[in-house]
Amino acid sequence: MTNIKSVRRRQQGRIFPEFTIPPEELAKREAERNARGEKARVVFNRIRPELINDHYNWFMVIEPNSGDYFIDVDESEAEKKAREKYPQGWLVTFRINETGACGRI
Repeated sequence: MTNIKSVRRRQQGRIFPEFTIPPEELAKREAERNARGEKARVVFNRIRPELINDHYNWFMVIEPNSGDYFIDVDESEAEKKAREKYPQGWLVTFRINETGACGRI
């Protein structure tokens, strides 16, 4: 006679359902993130032609509300410079090249 080992089934669903973010809040956050990115993109497109020849592929961290930007060859150093002036708030990072993309696809 073979013993059948009982397999415990996993529960479906969230671990902490009380921490679920409503879809309206998620949509609001995405809209804010897109607006912030668009503001930063405007600053990037304005400044990029001045910097692209001398600082190609450097990192540019932009504070979208003020339009201030910080550049460095190292991403963490550029962000560190930005955080000294703006310890709170959102920052957007670009690379000074044709597209502004920071990573690889």
